Amino acid sequence: MPETRSASASAAEGRRREDAAQAVARPSAPLWWVWLAAWPVTAVFVLSNAATPLYVLWQRDIGFSKGTLTVVFACYIVGLIGSLLISGVVSDRLGRKPVLLPALGLALAACLIFSTATSVTALIVARLFTGIAVGAVVSAGMAAVTDVAGPERKRIAALLASCAMVFGAGLGPLLAGVLSEAAPGPTVTVFVVEGVLLATAVAAVLRMPLRRPEVRAKGAWIRVPGVPNGNGGRLTLGIAVFAPGITATSFVLSLGPSLLSGLLGTTSRIVAGAMAFVMFLAATCVQFAARRLKRRTILTAGASCTALSMITLTVAVHTSSVPALVASALLAGAGQGMGQLGGLSLLNSSVPPRRLAEANAALNVGGYIPAGVLPVSAGYLSDAVGLADGTTVFGVALLGLAVAGGLVVRVTRRQVTDPA
Repeated sequence: MPETRSASASAAEGRRREDAAQAVARPSAPLWWVWLAAWPVTAVFVLSNAATPLYVLWQRDIGFSKGTLTVVFACYIVGLIGSLLISGVVSDRLGRKPVLLPALGLALAACLIFSTATSVTALIVARLFTGIAVGAVVSAGMAAVTDVAGPERKRIAALLASCAMVFGAGLGPLLAGVLSEAAPGPTVTVFVVEGVLLATAVAAVLRMPLRRPEVRAKGAWIRVPGVPNGNGGRLTLGIAVFAPGITATSFVLSLGPSLLSGLLGTTSRIVAGAMAFVMFLAATCVQFAARRLKRRTILTAGASCTALSMITLTVAVHTSSVPALVASALLAGAGQGMGQLGGLSLLNSSVPPRRLAEANAALNVGGYIPAGVLPVSAGYLSDAVGLADGTTVFGVALLGLAVAGGLVVRVTRRQVTDPA
């Protein structure tokens, strides 16, 4: 038994030395390349939520319920999680580019399908393709930002990768809302614009200063993503705060336009897109504001914002208050932003580059499963008991999860302690 532990420790030490040697041998790219490496993440996430303000148009033209709407939204989650089971491992073994380039191709195909959609099936396929592309980007794309940044800029890499994700997620619905109101082809123009953005992302990936992995991990190619031994606590803490935060923003994205148009009497697609944009703008800004705080403080604040968001959401639907709904969206964005930044920072600080994409995938699997299940449940419940009551049940359930996540962070110290 002692010999087995000694061999295991020696192997682990050997892997650490290999990772350190690779880090020393790989010169850091200029800072502008780190920013540019984050652009493919932004471009794909623009697509991820570009359809949000347009669902009311498709509902009118095609005809489907709020429950069906949340199913269409959830197909994105299915594609994303399926992608995460593969893309992280493949990226760590073959490199970032062999994962990112096919993902961008799928995103371009999704743009074409969205722009010509005349049925629920077409919307489902487009959302599925979008989810697969996003899954590849949150694992390989975010890891690529860290790779380009180098070992001495891990914290700024986590910040830029996380902000690229939430800024793109907010920019998509704003573009869709404005272009659908101001330009011809309300369900076409935004996807033409997005196609151009994705083409520039392809060019960026092709020129990105990345190397293929020199050390390849072993094991199954398709598996539930995880983290190296000793990092499970950090992953759990990240998920505990990130999952309620992204579930809150997913609810706003899937049912926010219905709340605005049905319950609160606001039908403007620009307003719906703007609400999603300010939500993710809050997620972006709060990360820059909190970047120097301790990770424990960031995670605690994220859980608190998500909890307050659910309280405000319940008030909004029972008082028919647009300002309260917007405040709830802002708090949800802040909760997701800080949960995401805290989780990525914890993983970047301890996971070696050869497992980083898989670790990013694990964090997002933990976050997106409840983000898919709970809003769908809320959508069907709203069809059965009314939007106000369905939203209230959702808010109370997520409030409990957010509070639990915050308490877990407060009672755990070792995994969230910043290095001296």
